[in-house]
Amino acid sequence: MRIYDERNVSMMMDLYEMTMANGYYLLENQDTHVAFDVFYRRNPDSAGFAIFTGLEQIVEYLEGLHFDPEDIDYLRSLGQFDESFLSYLADFCFSGDLYAFPEGTIMYPNEPVITVVAPLVEAQLIETELLTQINHQSLIATKARRIVRSAEGRPVSDFGARRAHNNDAAIYGARAAYIGGVAATATVSSGQHFGIPVSGTMAHSWVMFYKNELESFRKFASIYPDNCILLVDTYDVLHQGLPNAIQVFTEMRDRGIASKNYGIRIDSGDLAYLTARSRKMLDEAGFTDAKIIISNSLDEYTIRSILDQGGQVDAFGVGERLITSRSEPVFGAVYKLCAVEEDGQMIPRIKLSETPEKITNPGLKDVYRIYDADGHAVADLITRQGEELDLSNRYDFVDPIKPWKRRAFENCTAKKLQVKIIEAGKRTSQLPSAKEIASYVDRQLREEIWDTEQRFENPHIHYLDMSPAYYEMKMDMLETNR
Repeated sequence: MRIYDERNVSMMMDLYEMTMANGYYLLENQDTHVAFDVFYRRNPDSAGFAIFTGLEQIVEYLEGLHFDPEDIDYLRSLGQFDESFLSYLADFCFSGDLYAFPEGTIMYPNEPVITVVAPLVEAQLIETELLTQINHQSLIATKARRIVRSAEGRPVSDFGARRAHNNDAAIYGARAAYIGGVAATATVSSGQHFGIPVSGTMAHSWVMFYKNELESFRKFASIYPDNCILLVDTYDVLHQGLPNAIQVFTEMRDRGIASKNYGIRIDSGDLAYLTARSRKMLDEAGFTDAKIIISNSLDEYTIRSILDQGGQVDAFGVGERLITSRSEPVFGAVYKLCAVEEDGQMIPRIKLSETPEKITNPGLKDVYRIYDADGHAVADLITRQGEELDLSNRYDFVDPIKPWKRRAFENCTAKKLQVKIIEAGKRTSQLPSAKEIASYVDRQLREEIWDTEQRFENPHIHYLDMSPAYYEMKMDMLETNR
């Protein structure tokens, strides 16, 4: 799905981007090349990592970036922009380069997951849309992974559309959740556009429409014998809903109907107790393969609690706490200038702050993931762009948090994380599907990322180290600009 085929969202920006662009144009700086980094400062939910998501939509946005006549008329009506600048916007397109981690890459604070190198006006105007996509989808993908991990191998489905903040949040939230590891979504448009498996059966209104619950179950089973998940908590789970479901399953069995997928869903009450009792009753009736699915305000903590209490659950439907990342609904990626072209060279720029964590990492840079001999990721490393990295022997690096300690990598290998995605405004290769990205996430977390980084409480910190040359350059800039 190209989200911009039916609409132009080039005006999706903060006003200051346009006022700065107008100023740069009038001062004849619009063609000066600059570099901006996208990074974030802290993992949500105090987690050990985050998942980089939203790149496909960013590429589509940059490829289609333009201003329609009605956009320019609106800008003219604001009375803030020079007419020559508005004429310039009439033929505007993105002509720069975009470097990024492959979508789905496990990422950590303060490393540039995207770098934009482009003429100044172009680079400035795209800030808000880039951050919107990264902040939303990375947040939901990261939350989804926590929920999936808590389910301990049981499938999780996204039920969140009706609690999402709008249509886009539902559709692209479902995409991000799938990349994060959920098995399916109830959001049909996301299934259509991104190839995500869809799931869903009935709501309480189906049961309430008919004169009695048993009749409603029978009618549903007659239409959907191979997807017969009956919602049993409309009235009384253990004394009415479940017995009625068992009766319908018995009638199906007696007629020789072998359902491919059948069971119950519970959407309220003491889910640990109700699922344990339901499992016992289903097994005693001979329906040992009937599934028990639960929903109702679930997240990683409620799921873990239900399972720890002996809940018998085969699958989870997770809605509002996933699609809104209710526990921490802000991701916090930022877009910061890191270099400006001067006399044909990209010269580093740095932002200082009284808050140390807001001091930026200057200049064009390379980011490497460092692996030990067993293929586990032990750290990420920032170097100056093009700096030679030789790990065939002991490699001394600087820990920027504790620079006084002598540290080194030994018997390690490195993989450069950023790749060129767009060159001169055009994508360099085909982007992977959501299914391929989800598989990439799963492989990293199974094979590369330590389990200690994936735990919910006090996860191990993945270090972002610096080459001596890069660290020295940053310290020199801090001294010069202090």
